[in-house]
Amino acid sequence: MIATDTQKLRKILITLFFFAACLTFFGGPALGDNGVSIRANLGLWEAVILGIVEGFTEFLPISSTGHLLAVKEFLDLGQTEITEKAIDSYIISIQIGAICAVAVLYRSRLHQMVQGLRGNSPEGRQILASLVVAFIPTALIGYLTSDFVKEELYGLSPVAAAWIVGGICILVVQKKKFFQKQGNPLEALSFFQAGIIGLIQALAIWPGVSRSLVTILAAVLVGLSLKAAVEFSFLLGLITLTAATVYEMGTDGSAIIDNFGYLSPAVGLIVAFISAIISVRWMVDWLEKRSFNIFGYYRIIIGLLAFLLLSIGFF
Repeated sequence: MIATDTQKLRKILITLFFFAACLTFFGGPALGDNGVSIRANLGLWEAVILGIVEGFTEFLPISSTGHLLAVKEFLDLGQTEITEKAIDSYIISIQIGAICAVAVLYRSRLHQMVQGLRGNSPEGRQILASLVVAFIPTALIGYLTSDFVKEELYGLSPVAAAWIVGGICILVVQKKKFFQKQGNPLEALSFFQAGIIGLIQALAIWPGVSRSLVTILAAVLVGLSLKAAVEFSFLLGLITLTAATVYEMGTDGSAIIDNFGYLSPAVGLIVAFISAIISVRWMVDWLEKRSFNIFGYYRIIIGLLAFLLLSIGFF
């Protein structure tokens, strides 16, 4: 079974690499209304870097959006008001790669939920319903606060503060032995418990907080085992990130293509997909044997580093 899954994954990756190569050689530059080549503010190497950062950080409890915003500042992307809007939209849209990674890695669970819709799997139907219940509070709060978040919180200072606070929380919670491996399976999650997770997930609207962190914490808090909490976090992310990406593409998606064309954004998505697969597998393996402390220390260190760089005028 493992060998079969590995072979399937290898075929998928080879196909994606082939697709990227075709884009590279035949994609061509984007053209403006006057037929003149657009000067993309997002080169191939910049797209690759953003894809790596997105893929490796999306499902780790360290905040992918916070890292992407920091990388945007470091690479000095979005120097004009138009490209600034396009970059911020791309930072959200690049989540498509991570979404596809979870869909591939958890395809058996997704199949179970599809069977639940058909009435062939009560467990699958219960899990799917719990995910929908958990998604609704976050969707409503996110919709109501999206403009405020983009205007006030899409900056390195708010992100750095969230990194440090989140890191301290991880170390405190780990010391209290909160992350117990024992607990209820995913199928035992009630709608009330799912609603609590959804409300807490809304905290991650603040870049730097980390959706993965707060949903895992919330899921363990309501009684799930650590393994079940991590899986629910990934599956809930699949729905939440898809909705956020669809909304962003529907409102500002044209700005991405108008400014950057098709090639660089597509390469970034492919790199994000590959990186996310590696990251998710690593995290699941890590948490089976070790603690969350590494993420707490990392968040505090990178948060302090960000404040230091801001204080010396690096950004």
